[in-house]
Amino acid sequence: MALRTLASRKTLAAAALGGARPLAAARGVATVALPDLPYDYGALEPAISGEIMRLHHQKHHATYVANYNKALEQLDAAVTKGDAPAVVQLQSAIKFNGGGHINHSIFWKNLKPISEGGGESPHQKLGWAIDEDFGSFEALLKKMNAEGAALQGSGWVWLALDKEAKKLSVETTANQDPLVTKGANLVPLLGIDVWEHAYYLQYKNVRPDYLSNIWKVINWKYAGEVYENAVA
Repeated sequence: MALRTLASRKTLAAAALGGARPLAAARGVATVALPDLPYDYGALEPAISGEIMRLHHQKHHATYVANYNKALEQLDAAVTKGDAPAVVQLQSAIKFNGGGHINHSIFWKNLKPISEGGGESPHQKLGWAIDEDFGSFEALLKKMNAEGAALQGSGWVWLALDKEAKKLSVETTANQDPLVTKGANLVPLLGIDVWEHAYYLQYKNVRPDYLSNIWKVINWKYAGEVYENAVA
């Protein structure tokens, strides 16, 4: 019974991992797959180089997917054996790699080529909410840039909807922690990766320049759709 319950929970968790495609695997473990990008690697230039996008997607995100799937299968085996120490030990790998998959799956959707509307300011409900909660769109960008630049080490800066407070907020998470680790009431509308692998080949150690330029390819239409679905 316990194993069937665990498998059921993992199936539900995998289905929620950023819209990933579930794959059948040994012992009924629900693994995840690397999602395709909705644009070519070079489509976000000059804001983000094609080389960065290729490495970021094919190497970094792919590694999180592989390691997450491996950890899930190891967890399944540990539960079957009743190996409690192994179950506990695997939690950090599942959180880190699963979080990396969740965060990057959102990040790819948050980006869009300029030729397809990337960088266009948010409109309608999300635009109005930004003005109400931050004073202006420009004030929001300034706040996210400042918090992203100030984040020590690696992590993410987020525009979130607090469903309980019914307000927008700017949040940061360390490493690959997904936004849900800061509260189940927080809905990620927009996440910006501030790990060095997201910008170093192009921007070197000047993270603020990366943060300033990424707004040119942000998919505000997608963020607006997530917002409207969350407040409906």
